[in-house]
Amino acid sequence: MLFPGDRYREVRARTEALCASLTVEDHVVQAFPEASPTKWHLAHTTWFFERFVLRALGVPPYHHAYDFLFNSYYDAVGPRVAREARGTLSRPTVDEVRRYRRHVDDAMLEHLERAPRELVELGLNHEQQHQELLLTDLKAAFAENPLRPAYRDRPLPPSIDPGPMRFVEHAGGVTALGHEGESFAFDNERPRHRVFLEPFAIASRPVTNGELLAFVEDRGYERSELWLSAGFRRFSGPHLWEQLDGGWHQMTLGGMRPLDLDAPACHLSYYEADALARWSNARLPTEAEWEASAPEEIDGNFADDDHFHPRASRTGQFFGDVWEWTLSAYAPYPGFRPFAGALGEYNGKFMSGQMVLRGGSCATPRDHIRATYRNFFPPDARWQFTGARLAR
Repeated sequence: MLFPGDRYREVRARTEALCASLTVEDHVVQAFPEASPTKWHLAHTTWFFERFVLRALGVPPYHHAYDFLFNSYYDAVGPRVAREARGTLSRPTVDEVRRYRRHVDDAMLEHLERAPRELVELGLNHEQQHQELLLTDLKAAFAENPLRPAYRDRPLPPSIDPGPMRFVEHAGGVTALGHEGESFAFDNERPRHRVFLEPFAIASRPVTNGELLAFVEDRGYERSELWLSAGFRRFSGPHLWEQLDGGWHQMTLGGMRPLDLDAPACHLSYYEADALARWSNARLPTEAEWEASAPEEIDGNFADDDHFHPRASRTGQFFGDVWEWTLSAYAPYPGFRPFAGALGEYNGKFMSGQMVLRGGSCATPRDHIRATYRNFFPPDARWQFTGARLAR
């Protein structure tokens, strides 16, 4: 167990390390309204500590305008720059944002013993979320660049044949869902409660690129009987796939690379995952089925492994590689209580029009994930490392 100051330094340093290979220009690109520039991620995660921890301890703000520039969606805090306009902020410069980070880090470490431990831990988990968003938003920006630049041009380990998909039977019955205990969890993971599951079976691994390619070759994107109405004709093919030199390639954080047919399919929208499941004579699991099936050990391909791309595995682990869409709409658990004050807007205000994903991805820090973790995105989102595990 790390001491609070050590954990604070480690998480903050990890964010800086993710930016080490970037140019100044890379820090300021915003690919589309839902993505954010790297510079904004660096500043916003710093503002979070300043606004919610240091301000409560009586530390004056670093700059009077930063509440407006770097607030994300906290209406209780006040007005803010529109999300789609974050890429227009040429000032403060990247260097100024880094000075802001150092200033807040010095103040946090000075006052850490007086700071509420739960609030600091929330800020660190919030920063880990933005570490993943930083990577996915960079990938989206590089994918828009005709040069298809690489974030880190490192060779991936050799592909592994994951073997045929198996369906593992589960007896169903009454099971507990959600987080309990004193360890950190977001408010949307609580309270732990009972649910009843009918007997089901869940796939031993996520859907692969090879299986998605078979769906494409079977005209899956053109067959209306496979699709929810809101998703049909919304997409013409897999995201970030291109045919080059007679073969399929995929944009990665290492640039364009030949498509690995054995690796988990990623950048699927919920609509694509659902259609692919129907084509496979299956469906997506509910989040309760997913959690009831997940092993206790958190094993998988995470950001810590520095691959930043899904990899095939013979173990069929539930964690890492790709976030897995579920059939469950993002809604409060029975007895849900949001965080107090402005932080109550962290999760609860988004409980409409979103679907739940489970398991973490190749861009998620390993110590950030747990079986009860509920990620959520709108069903048409494709820029995250999102994939599909089937159920029946």
